[in-house]
Amino acid sequence: MRKVAIIGGQRIPFVKSFREYNRISNQEMLTACLSSLVRQFGLEGRRIGDVALGTLLNRSTEWNFARECVLGTTLDPHTPAYNVLRACGTSLDAAIQIGLRIAAGQIDTGIAGGSDTNSDLPIMFSQQFAWKIVALRAAKSFGERLKILASFRPKDLSPLYPSIVEPRTGLSMGQHTELMVKEWGITREQQDALAYDSHIHAAKAYEAGFFRDLVFAFKGVEKDTIVRPDTTPAKLAALKPAFDHSGKGTLTAGNSTIYTDGAAAILMASEEYAQRQNWPVLAYLIDAESAAVDYVHGEGLLMAPTYAVARMLKRRHLTLQDFDIYEIHEAFCGQVLCTLKAWEDADYCKKLGYDTPLGSIDRSKLNIKGGSVAIGHPFAATGARILAQTAKTLQERGGGRALVSICTAGGMGVTAILEH
Repeated sequence: MRKVAIIGGQRIPFVKSFREYNRISNQEMLTACLSSLVRQFGLEGRRIGDVALGTLLNRSTEWNFARECVLGTTLDPHTPAYNVLRACGTSLDAAIQIGLRIAAGQIDTGIAGGSDTNSDLPIMFSQQFAWKIVALRAAKSFGERLKILASFRPKDLSPLYPSIVEPRTGLSMGQHTELMVKEWGITREQQDALAYDSHIHAAKAYEAGFFRDLVFAFKGVEKDTIVRPDTTPAKLAALKPAFDHSGKGTLTAGNSTIYTDGAAAILMASEEYAQRQNWPVLAYLIDAESAAVDYVHGEGLLMAPTYAVARMLKRRHLTLQDFDIYEIHEAFCGQVLCTLKAWEDADYCKKLGYDTPLGSIDRSKLNIKGGSVAIGHPFAATGARILAQTAKTLQERGGGRALVSICTAGGMGVTAILEH
């Protein structure tokens, strides 16, 4: 198996939904990221081995989304592409798939990425409305068409918006996380403290120029708009609960990710190909794992990464402490803290196949350039954002090992190990 190199990443600034990127499509955002990668690495007219892209909030008409994004660039049109979808882990999973093909020698280069926008939602109508439209199209006579038209009711025209509610529980991610933090005894103060760190770390990274070659200007926006360098613990403490209004809620708009628009993509290659092209390697993708939990029968919805990390550590003969950087996706600060506490719990770790707890991590190594709460979370783009950010951090520090962990809807998780 060949070594899989992460060469570089490009993303547009992440912005709060329904603002700067109103009426901008996923295809336009992600095509811009691909085009920026092409310019950065001189890929004009060149054929890439494969391109894996994804988006959660897509239309049925975008069935060939990835291929259309590629055709919108100056890459050789012989470059193939395909769609990937695993909720918030989409672009990390895309990178893992591309990495496996590179490692196996099937391709030398590949691109992985993702995009999501709440500002250009694929609004649908009810199933009853769709059935009637199909029947109307198939009608053979004027009488048949008239009968079908007479069957339409005002309620048939009620729009259906994409929902983040879990179909099998009827609860949103935030409501599920409220259950998790109560189970694990995570306080509001702990969640706010992690949110504060996320914003301060991101703000300092921007001040130091860390994002200069990772984020490019798009539609007049030059940097992420959600980062709040002026936030304080007092400001975070003043926010009201967003999901549990019983007086016991601890999740707020400040310690949870907000609706975000954005796109990101990364270029990957075999080590040998990178050397031939004189491409500097940011980091190597070493291993990956996915997992799921039975959240329908009581397990925490966003706890699947605990299983994935445990299996990956055992396979690599590593401990949880054998990392220089931890990049844990902050869907909610409470979810991150539940994960960390679970790894410290002896009884829980028995479910993960360990006789003793995995233990604690050095919190000074966690999301040191800012996490999703500060930077934003365009669902399918987050994995590519984290991979590029983590790989560059490893390269800047001159080496090391990083653990990447992303929880997803549906009670799943995707994790990876990077080294430089």
